[in-house]
Amino acid sequence: MAIAQELSAETGARGSPPLLFLTDPARTPDPAAIAARLPPGAGVIYRHFGAPERREVAAALAAICRARGLALLIAGDPALAAAVDAAGVHWPERLIPPRRAGFALETGAAHCARGIAQAARAGLDAALLSPVFASRSASAGRPLGLFRAAGLAQRAGLPVYALGGVGARTGRRLLGLGFAGIAAVGALAKA
Repeated sequence: MAIAQELSAETGARGSPPLLFLTDPARTPDPAAIAARLPPGAGVIYRHFGAPERREVAAALAAICRARGLALLIAGDPALAAAVDAAGVHWPERLIPPRRAGFALETGAAHCARGIAQAARAGLDAALLSPVFASRSASAGRPLGLFRAAGLAQRAGLPVYALGGVGARTGRRLLGLGFAGIAAVGALAKA
């Protein structure tokens, strides 16, 4: 969390959590346990991928987030976000709307300059750029690499989180490069 806070302070990003935990049904089968360990001020992005128990899991995460001072975002499902009174929505790149949906916090996935521009045009609070480094995620493509990702972050026009292969060793390499925070799956599952 310390590196994430340093990144947030460097860029002056306000209103968005410096650290975001993204759930993954395969890599984080118990997202509530991980959310319960996160420091206050962090955020949770619940990616349910159509799971039948998504309402129950979202409600449980919402309760944990309220109790611990965490921001909960629901990925790609504004109706579920409203139903559990989440702080906002995280939009997959292909679903980024032309304008905000009216939540306090809205982020978008981005895998290239076009995705970042789309998030900025929509007025989103931040973009999650991935994969910055090599990742174990099944959906991760070829890593952007640190310098290409940093260039995209510096020209983004909105706060950009580094996602993909970001952990204790790689996180320090992000300092001074324009990232507003860290988003992670596996690194937080192990913490």
